[in-house]
Amino acid sequence: MGEELSLRERKKLATRQRISDIATGLFIERGFDAVTVAEVARQADVSAMTVFNYFPRKEDLFLDRIPQAAELLAKAVRDRAASEPPLTALRRLALQLLDQRHPLGGVGDTFAPFWQVVVDSPALRARAREGAEEVERALAAALTDTAAPDPHLLAALVVAAYRTVFAASVRRLMAGTPADEVAHEHRLRVEAAFAALERTGLDG
Repeated sequence: MGEELSLRERKKLATRQRISDIATGLFIERGFDAVTVAEVARQADVSAMTVFNYFPRKEDLFLDRIPQAAELLAKAVRDRAASEPPLTALRRLALQLLDQRHPLGGVGDTFAPFWQVVVDSPALRARAREGAEEVERALAAALTDTAAPDPHLLAALVVAAYRTVFAASVRRLMAGTPADEVAHEHRLRVEAAFAALERTGLDG
């Protein structure tokens, strides 16, 4: 995505975010299955068709950052310095997201209720698994232009490692552990995960 967006593009992004925010609030309040797309549309003052123009599936209203995750990982690999190994760039991204308390960073004060909705919904759990596969494919595509001898294997290992770290942090948050404490543990696990990945020698 370019750094400068047209007014029309900015309005579209704002509308997409507003619809997702409204849907997320309803899902957290009442549960994913209890809220319909038509209800989200009414609350957002748009048509159901407009909702589906932005979100192909109901699950994407809640798990709306899957495309962003795919783009961030691929961009970290594509935009790194030529001399920098891909895993170094990906580790830096993971730690930046953590420090920013980004929704994709693994730790946040509002994570527990969000992920409780996912845990309670088979449809959302299935979409989350599909999303991980989409992120893996995007990362593998970016890695094909690097010295990595097996881009698909490396992408699979990176995504699996980060999912494991992320899930552990979410479980701690859902158990009531303070976010700052979880953030410290998360950083240590990210560092350990990437150290283990680097020992494979798969990033060239």
